[in-house]
Amino acid sequence: MSEVVAYEVQGAVAVLTINNPPVNALSAAVRQALSKGVDQALADEAVEAIVIRAAGRTFPVGADVREFGKPPQEPHLGTLCSQIEASPKPVIAAIHGTALGGGFEVALGAHYRIIDKGARIGLPEVLLGILPGAGGTQRTPRLTGAGPALELILSGKPVSAAKAHKLGLVDRVSEGDLHEQTLEYARQLINTGAGPRPTCARREGLEDAAAYLKAVKEWREKVKTNRLEAPARIVDCVEAVVMVPFETGLAMERAGFKHLVATDQARALRYAFFAERAAAKVPELSAKPRDISRVGVVGGGLMGAGIAYTCLLAGLPVVLVERNSEALEAGQGRIKALFDGGVARGRISEELATKQFGHLVFSTDMSALSQADLVIEAVFEEESVKQDVFQALDQVMRPGAILATNTSYLDIDKLAATISRPEDVIGFHFFSPAHIMRLLEVVVGARTSEDVTATGFALAKRLGKIPVRAGVCDGFIGNRVLSAYRQAADYMLEDGASPYEIDAAMREYGFALGPYQVTDMAGLQISWARRKRLAPTRDPEERYVRIGDILCEMGRFGQKTGQGFYRYEAGNRRGLEDPDVLELIATEREHKGISPRSFTPEEIQARCIDAMSNEGARLLGENIALRPSDIDVVMLHGYGFPRWRGGPMLAADMKGLLMMNNALKHRADEEDKFWRPAELLVELVRDGKHFGDLN
Repeated sequence: MSEVVAYEVQGAVAVLTINNPPVNALSAAVRQALSKGVDQALADEAVEAIVIRAAGRTFPVGADVREFGKPPQEPHLGTLCSQIEASPKPVIAAIHGTALGGGFEVALGAHYRIIDKGARIGLPEVLLGILPGAGGTQRTPRLTGAGPALELILSGKPVSAAKAHKLGLVDRVSEGDLHEQTLEYARQLINTGAGPRPTCARREGLEDAAAYLKAVKEWREKVKTNRLEAPARIVDCVEAVVMVPFETGLAMERAGFKHLVATDQARALRYAFFAERAAAKVPELSAKPRDISRVGVVGGGLMGAGIAYTCLLAGLPVVLVERNSEALEAGQGRIKALFDGGVARGRISEELATKQFGHLVFSTDMSALSQADLVIEAVFEEESVKQDVFQALDQVMRPGAILATNTSYLDIDKLAATISRPEDVIGFHFFSPAHIMRLLEVVVGARTSEDVTATGFALAKRLGKIPVRAGVCDGFIGNRVLSAYRQAADYMLEDGASPYEIDAAMREYGFALGPYQVTDMAGLQISWARRKRLAPTRDPEERYVRIGDILCEMGRFGQKTGQGFYRYEAGNRRGLEDPDVLELIATEREHKGISPRSFTPEEIQARCIDAMSNEGARLLGENIALRPSDIDVVMLHGYGFPRWRGGPMLAADMKGLLMMNNALKHRADEEDKFWRPAELLVELVRDGKHFGDLN
């Protein structure tokens, strides 16, 4: 047998062991070897039952996504599952680790399923813009009924062994040695003459046809507003289970899979999947990370509290330092509230919350951080304030300890230059709320040691974050791109579009909120402070839109003041369009002598996305970002860019760089410096390449 599938006979049981590390993906080689193994077992008269299991840490996690978009190789996964199901000898799947997608479909093709108590199963294909294509939509409902099957398939979330057993998806839960218990299960089946039990012939979930169709109707209503194509197709396939013969349903499922896998949505979602994994690969990872066993956090505000809570949940003791006892008490309260909220939502147990909160030490004395391996300062976003904290920490931190600054914009090289150990300084741009948002920009300074960067990435993994490496510039990756997005929107705002038209167009594109809704939610004073900080270095020839400044001068800071670009009434956080804002904008246009013109939703979208993509190209040219996909990961996870569009750099590739370049040059007549195509973009167009070629 092939190396990727070991074949052995134990008594009357043939055992096929998949061994394709790291996650036993069902590549063409694995499928071919499994198929041959089944044939070999069927041809052996001494074999009375077949076990399919996996070596390593998990049962197959699914198909090999690297094969998507390539010519399919036989046997197709669906063909393999049908071959297993058609076996005249009973087939038992032994599930451990995480059996996902095609991996669980293989298990569904088996006649019996036993699962390790710590294992999880799921059908996450919808998260890649596709549907289970090897019988998942046809076999699952036969066991569970339509409601539980659609919940499993449309959420894409794995369920525990206990839940899988309760739903009828598995027959037994193993509490001990899975392999030994699987062999014992196989021997029992042989001794009792149980024989095959094809899932395609099961009807436990189909007995109440009216309830089945009712669940289908309810889920169809739920997915109506979903921007993805896959959910509606999945509902249709599950409905087909009670409408057409099994083979017809399989053909319908396969046709749906083949259509979806070729869509732009699926392409973008696959791209995002790989981009997230690529972001963790940075040059500095060749260095050995420093040991981190105790963390210090300076500042117990919303951000500092969220960072401390995240570290505590990851099992790291934390020392929280604040400037006085009142601030310290407030910080303690915020962290306690986060633990209480986690318990109330069922995310952590009360026992764990009590234990981890007990690993938090409070102090108003910086010397309490003398034994910390890493200190994260999360004080007010003001350079002079952070410099004072840096110099105080420099006096008390032990040699080799890392000093991380949580900043959204500030120059960490300038901060590092104020202390005696610039090589130990790194930037951590956490996103708010820090305990929920998974993105972490790891900002590497000019003198940051490689092992410090490696430590930053190791810590991010421990905290459950998605780290992206960024160089030093104002705003790093995300806020640089966001600034370009906002500037494009502001130009249209001044030229004739209303904030409400711009927001609506970007929601239609796929953002949950438009740029002015986001500004109101975050607070207009944040971007106003940045504009005032940059005012001395602003090019006097560059067009400057004052509308946001005027609103701030009026005390309209957004949701928290009840007025911003929108007006907010009690109990209404969505905001209402405000005629006063439209009048203010009209007055500003008149003051500048601008004759307003209209913008279509498509034009608004094109200008905003092109601005982001072009700024991304500038970041690449300046070596602030390592690769285009890193920029996309930042925008997907930090700024609400619709995942099914992949990010601004992929969006540019899918639009066509020549078309984008020409559009930018055309708009350069309006604002040359802003709309001028980035040098890298021009080079790629000239060479006939795409951003994707740089990943």
